[in-house]
Amino acid sequence: MRERIVGAAAEILRTEGSAGVTTRAVAERAGVQAPTIYRLFGDKDGLLDAVAEHAMALFSASKTSALTSAPASTDPVGELREAWGETVRFGLDNADLYVILSDPRRGRDSPALANGVRALEERVRRVAAAGLLRVAEARAVALIHAAGTGAILSLLEQPIGERDPELATTLLDAVLDRILIEQEESAAEEMPAAHRAAAITLRAVTDDLTALSVPERALLAEWLDRIIDSH
Repeated sequence: MRERIVGAAAEILRTEGSAGVTTRAVAERAGVQAPTIYRLFGDKDGLLDAVAEHAMALFSASKTSALTSAPASTDPVGELREAWGETVRFGLDNADLYVILSDPRRGRDSPALANGVRALEERVRRVAAAGLLRVAEARAVALIHAAGTGAILSLLEQPIGERDPELATTLLDAVLDRILIEQEESAAEEMPAAHRAAAITLRAVTDDLTALSVPERALLAEWLDRIIDSH
């Protein structure tokens, strides 16, 4: 019954927006009594949260599946760009859902959003493992996530016909310019940057160094974090 109600609310949300998701309308669409909705979801906000969580869970699951099933990539940056584009399209195609999820009061406890961030963390880890990251992984994830959220919300504020199709890509390019190592950079020219990049690369695969014991890996991780944070 819960799934039927969520599905009915999601359909109304897609066609009529959040204003159309009333308890009466959802109850009629789902074929249930209004008290059932209150019992399961508390109020309209609780129902909208459940709808948004369901949609985001499906999207996050598809991203996670793509990560786990794909072989090791020779172009982790290209895959990061592709995932960014998919996320932007999802946000623009599901405007009301995305606005709900982007509310910090709602999103902070969302398992689906947390899974999405973990997928981003894995993509950034692959970039770091390829020796292409110049900043700490956590900083890169935070910058990409903030830029993506800002790009989507900014575009949603504009009428569809007036949206800049290059805005999201331009923002991503700006972030990548900040966090990635340029191919032409020379270790001889920027030794501190080269040292930090090497530390970031090794830090990304520390957990995979099974030749070291768990305490040794923890100690190595601590040392590498110090190097990363010192530059």
